[in-house]
Amino acid sequence: MTASLTLIILMAVMYAVGITVMLERSLTRVLIGFMLVGNATNLLILIVGGENGSAPIVTGTASDAAMADPVPQVLMLTAIVINFGITAFVLALIYRSWWLAQLGDQGDVVPDQHVDDTEAATDATFDAVDLDDAAVQEVLDASNERSDAAAPIEVDPTPPVDSEPKPEEEAR
Repeated sequence: MTASLTLIILMAVMYAVGITVMLERSLTRVLIGFMLVGNATNLLILIVGGENGSAPIVTGTASDAAMADPVPQVLMLTAIVINFGITAFVLALIYRSWWLAQLGDQGDVVPDQHVDDTEAATDATFDAVDLDDAAVQEVLDASNERSDAAAPIEVDPTPPVDSEPKPEEEAR
């Protein structure tokens, strides 16, 4: 494909308008300008890509000379993905700035109107858990009680004394 004068002029106009619009202070205009510059870059890659040809899928045939160069196609796909990612990021910035502008003086602080309800619900939940723990402890205490008939087992805290010498001591 030879570079068409129409494509070259369209690319130049898209670059000029995109950069001019990007220099505005509005994020929406920056987004529009960036999209124009991204599309102009895709046109530039298309124009510089070279002659048309057959798809470069199978090599080693007689039509290898007529195959198109796959590098410009890959670069154009990469440029489209990068353009999409940055567009999504700028849209998120635009939404965030709009949200902060709607809040006014409050900024990022959103008042919690249901603080008392939340604390009461949390206390009620933990009260039920505390009651369950108390009931479990009562059952454990009742099962560990000893009857008066059973005598407690006494443990002698002193270690036993060996009267016989150890084999190591005999050898010395």
